[in-house]
Amino acid sequence: MRTIPGAWRRAAAGAGLLSADGTGSPTIFAEMSALAAQTGAINLGQGFPDSDGPPEVLEAAREAIASGVNQYPPGRGDVSLREAITEHQHRWYGLMTDPDTDVLVTAGATEALAAVLLGLVSGPEDEVVLFEPYYDSYAACVALSGATLRTVPLRWPDFQPDLDALADAVTDATRIILVNDPHNPTGAVFSAEARAEIVRLAQKHDALIVTDEVYEHLVLDGSRHVPIATLPDAAERTLSISSGGKTFRTTGWKVGWVTGPADLVDAVLAVKQFLTYSGGAPFQPAMAAGLRLGDDYFTGLAEEMRTARDELGAGLRAAGMTVSTPAATYFTVADAGDVGATDAGEFCRALPERVGVVAIPMTAFVRPGERADVRTLVRFAACKRLPVIREAAARLSRL
Repeated sequence: MRTIPGAWRRAAAGAGLLSADGTGSPTIFAEMSALAAQTGAINLGQGFPDSDGPPEVLEAAREAIASGVNQYPPGRGDVSLREAITEHQHRWYGLMTDPDTDVLVTAGATEALAAVLLGLVSGPEDEVVLFEPYYDSYAACVALSGATLRTVPLRWPDFQPDLDALADAVTDATRIILVNDPHNPTGAVFSAEARAEIVRLAQKHDALIVTDEVYEHLVLDGSRHVPIATLPDAAERTLSISSGGKTFRTTGWKVGWVTGPADLVDAVLAVKQFLTYSGGAPFQPAMAAGLRLGDDYFTGLAEEMRTARDELGAGLRAAGMTVSTPAATYFTVADAGDVGATDAGEFCRALPERVGVVAIPMTAFVRPGERADVRTLVRFAACKRLPVIREAAARLSRL
């Protein structure tokens, strides 16, 4: 097999997908979803809902298509969506943003993250600080940007940042502190102390803060999400990223956005315009309709996910596992070591045939040298209908 040179190798290596012989591997999500399809197992691995979003949002997309909204939208995004994003930021968090200068619509949060890192990192002399475990695309994009990766551990069972380790990781070489809060894959919500320390360190070392907040409306403990940009002196150095996929159960639409100071947004746009330029034309006004839904939709969404979380957690405990109850997101992490697992990857690859359920090993979300700390931990997604979760729990009881 010939060796193909190129930047793809950095991206694959960053995500832990480059094998010793130099070939690439599929992501754990692709692998596990394929196993679910092959075996007919219930897929509690990849985090996508099994039901559609609110009718008002779906109908808005249909109306947009029928009325001819099918060509390139503006590079910054549809005006109605940018205005809806600014309204949403003010309504929920009191943030003031200008839809003409402070908002950029992207092809999902993933493109937003890629454009931010490619646009704001100069090379290996710049460091990006991540919290580990982390969503796999983070490390891939950091590697693609050429930056140096630094990590701060989030440890079982509460997955809160180690603030001493954070202070050690952030230095004058730090260009970006990348924060995923609410956090995937752990389901943690960072404490007020952790958020304040992130801002303090960013100020001290003149670093930027980039936040991934796609689970902002899936905080499950009765409180509201607190964006870092709302903290004193944080807004001027913070880019906030979110999307409508999780909030409106439309993960396949891939409509996301970046908000923040105009000069930082312009820098991201300079890269983003040469990635996709623009896309999702009829879905952008549909997302605007979603962001303008009443409060009852957003509170109801969190209540539904809280019920699903509790059902899944009860099933996992009944199956014999210790569970870290998530404060937010779709995800619950459990210790499969309690049911005999010694390697989370092997356990998850065998699980579809054993009991007909798919999950994701937490080892997929850390660097190789850190896998010992999560070697028996497994992530399950609760973004499924309750009958599906109950059936999965019944199958897991066979363990």
